[in-house]
Amino acid sequence: MDKLMLAMSGGVDSSVALLLLKEKYDIIGGTLRLVNKSGDDTGMCGSSKDIEDARKIAEKYGIPHHVFSMEELFEKEVIDSFTKSYLNGMTPNPCIECNEKIKFGALLKRARELGCEYIATGHYARTVFDEKSGRYLLLKSVFGDGTPNPKDQSYVLYRLSQQQLKSAVFPLGGMDKSEIREIAKNEGLINSDKSDSQDICFVTDGKYGEFITDRLKNPSPEGNFLDTNGNIIGRHKGQLYYTVGQRRGIGVGFGRPVYVISKNAAENTVTLGDNEFLFTDTLYANNLNWIAFDTPPREFTCKAKTRYKQTEQPCTVYLTDNDRIRVVFEEKIRAVTPGQHVVLYDGDVVLGGGVIE
Repeated sequence: MDKLMLAMSGGVDSSVALLLLKEKYDIIGGTLRLVNKSGDDTGMCGSSKDIEDARKIAEKYGIPHHVFSMEELFEKEVIDSFTKSYLNGMTPNPCIECNEKIKFGALLKRARELGCEYIATGHYARTVFDEKSGRYLLLKSVFGDGTPNPKDQSYVLYRLSQQQLKSAVFPLGGMDKSEIREIAKNEGLINSDKSDSQDICFVTDGKYGEFITDRLKNPSPEGNFLDTNGNIIGRHKGQLYYTVGQRRGIGVGFGRPVYVISKNAAENTVTLGDNEFLFTDTLYANNLNWIAFDTPPREFTCKAKTRYKQTEQPCTVYLTDNDRIRVVFEEKIRAVTPGQHVVLYDGDVVLGGGVIE
């Protein structure tokens, strides 16, 4: 049997992945410790509770289980990057960086050191080797009849390299979440009813501005709210407390619904306006990663989405230089946000993507 490391988060998905793989591979369990052991880490990825749940599952099925302490690397590559992006007026997606640099970066390296050829996770996605192009492809999660899986996670995996995709095993690629929980329940797994992880696991209450302010021990400076003509219309508590498209929590009444249209970190301003100002048909992106081809065409049509839970939309992509694209949508889309990622699709195939400027 080929040797495989299963990334065991302590959740139900990776536990069921073990059940599906244990007859096909010689499995080693690996769990990441991502938070300080001395603190209250409840609800965070790599928490003490997650580690203990993963250990019990591994013990139940008699596989070796390793805990890898990666607090410092997670702090540097994910949390520090998240903080810096917000301070620069961006709205990042740290899950994408975590998958690229931690789960399929540092953990894959540890797997190699233990003689594992493959690494498996509980992500809802698929891979295939395309003989025509000679490349490993990342595919969306779909059910057996071809129906899209609403739990598809290909968006947060688009930055994986060819070597990472070659080693990746996604046993849940065609499965429904309810099916996963039913398997876990029938097997008597301790985490069959465990809730899914948060979007950003290290900010469990969703208050990103407060998290960064507390982390830096320095309050975010107040600044001006502007209208779409550049006129000052009020004061805000700090640009990092806001994100493009936000309506609630602005803190100032204008007699009608207003939305965050844009931010300028250098000038510490936040522009507010009507919903119509949130729509655009063009974006630029850099820091690109291509999966389906080594060098993309200078111009091609496909579909794209700019947020994890968004439905992809038809567009034309123009390669403006080696690490920059212009994406023009057939119809305007709402709340394109700097720091988020645009991911490009051809049917179920992930072509690649980049960071929105």
